[in-house]
Formats: sequence, structure tokens, C-alpha cells
Amino acid sequence: MSTITKKELIDRIAKSTQAKQTLVKAIIQNFLDEVISELAKDDRLEFRDFGVFEPRDCAPRNAQNPKTLERIEVPAKRVVKFKMGRLMKEKLSAEVIMTL
Repeated sequence: MSTITKKELIDRIAKSTQAKQTLVKAIIQNFLDEVISELAKDDRLEFRDFGVFEPRDCAPRNAQNPKTLERIEVPAKRVVKFKMGRLMKEKLSAEVIMTL
């Protein structure tokens, strides 16, 4: 499994669309800023066939350090849950079948 960076994604999109990298970079950064902004406002983001991003609250809980066995309290926090859309599920399922 490899990691694709934002820079590599910008390069790919710029190449496939024949757009300037600076324009593609600005568009992608603006998109990501908007996603963060909406999630911070507790809004749900739905991209048909891709997936849904939804902010959630995690309750505080007790945990244990595995090395020292010391009990610690983990504070409440906000997380983002992602649920795959139909096309992503189909594509990932097809990829798994091909590798088997």
C-alpha cells in the first residue's frame, strides 16, 4: 500500500485536466478548507456515491497504559465518522476480489 500526498494528487489532476498546478492547488485547498469548516459547524457532508462525513462526540472513558498499567482518563472529544458510498464500496470490493 502506498501513500498519495496532496502534491501528487494536484500533479495528477493538473496533468489530466491540462490546468495549471497553481489553480488546481487553490481549488483543492479551498475544497478541503470548506470541508473542515462545515464539519466544525457540526454539519454532515454527503457526496453521492463517494461517502458521508459526519462529526460525532466521543464520551470520556477510562483507559490503561499497557506498559505501566496506569489507569488514565481519556477526555471527551469530537471525531469525524466516514461512511463509504456505493461506488467506493463497489470499487474497493472489486479490488479485493482481484487480489485474491
